[in-house]
Amino acid sequence: MAANAVPFTPADIPTSPAQDPRRGLIAVLALVAGSLNGVLLAAAVLTLSIAAGEIDSGRATTVLSVAVTAGGVAQLLGYPLIGRLSDRTLSRLGRRRPYLLAGAVIMTAGGLLEVIARSTPALALAYVTLSVGAICGLVACNAIVPDQVPAEQRGPASAAIGLGAPVGAVLGTFLAQLGQPDLGLMVLFPTGVGVIASLFLAAFMRDRRLDRTERPPITLRATLATFWVNPLRHPSFGLAWFSRFCIFFGVASVNSYQAFYLIKVLNADPATVGTTVLQATLVGTGMALVFSPLAAKISDKVGRRKPFVIVSAILLAIGLGLTALATDFTGFLAAVAIMGIGQSVYFAVDFALITEVLPDRKDTAKDLGIMNLAMSLPSSLVPAIAPTLLAIGISATNPQNFTALFGTGAVAVFIGALAIIPIRRVR
Repeated sequence: MAANAVPFTPADIPTSPAQDPRRGLIAVLALVAGSLNGVLLAAAVLTLSIAAGEIDSGRATTVLSVAVTAGGVAQLLGYPLIGRLSDRTLSRLGRRRPYLLAGAVIMTAGGLLEVIARSTPALALAYVTLSVGAICGLVACNAIVPDQVPAEQRGPASAAIGLGAPVGAVLGTFLAQLGQPDLGLMVLFPTGVGVIASLFLAAFMRDRRLDRTERPPITLRATLATFWVNPLRHPSFGLAWFSRFCIFFGVASVNSYQAFYLIKVLNADPATVGTTVLQATLVGTGMALVFSPLAAKISDKVGRRKPFVIVSAILLAIGLGLTALATDFTGFLAAVAIMGIGQSVYFAVDFALITEVLPDRKDTAKDLGIMNLAMSLPSSLVPAIAPTLLAIGISATNPQNFTALFGTGAVAVFIGALAIIPIRRVR
């Protein structure tokens, strides 16, 4: 650890990994995190929109909002609940491996359900199932970092996990557009890769079995605490949670409605919108791949996280603001590039910062699950309020106000940057 870094204490999080990780673990985590995020993002950004259009073209945005909201609720409950179960699992396979295996099965079912969905409830059920399967794998990936990687070396591991979202967006949309215009193939390609990646990590990783005497008691109070960490007792955790919520609200405002924006505002061809989304995603992820590893190494070297998160959030806010003002695809790509730089820095250090404010080393996966609510809750909230924002000042020439939606996202991200400043446990 750098000399000027804040020291860690046993009461907070492990100062050393519970076991030595296998060589190449971080690379494998990056692959799996990208694949699992690709499953969710291919659906949220592309295939759910297409499926919604096939179910009811006149009410496609409403159908999409219902499905995305249902999946967001599943993620809202799933991250902390599955994390809590993982922390207490006594399986001979370990604490994390069973959830990778279960996730592979559930994702397969979710992908099949999305392909055959012919109604709004069916599409919502498909996305719920797909979400639960991916969450099982992502909970395991997240928990492996504090389980096995020393605190002072978590910058690269944070980048591996954090890059899962932008890399997953590229991988998911690339695999999905390979199958267009066949919706079945567009769903099954990214889902299949996610399943294979989960099974590979399950076979590759070392996973220490939890002894029965180490398992915390299961009480009513502990069960209710599955979805709660007291922000007054743990203010650093609370501020980090709120910051992440605001930042992902901004990200969700673009991700959930990007395909519709490209079609309705920038006149993209609905038949090949998957390719257009992929082009934009490649620009953003290209920036992330260049800047994220660099930011992770510098953050570890100087022993600081907060300045990187603050700067990245400001860049995200600027990119979102420019997205709201874009009038052509070139302008949209420029905004996406700026957002990509912001995301690259954010994802490189955000997860490392989070592992340094976890309240209890015995509930690592559960607390990371609660932190992930800040990432998944906006996916439910944005579709719920988006129709109101899209309806502001509409006219015959401007039937949906995407400027209001993306502008609101930019304001939220800027607030998220400000929320990092008061955190005391991390420099």
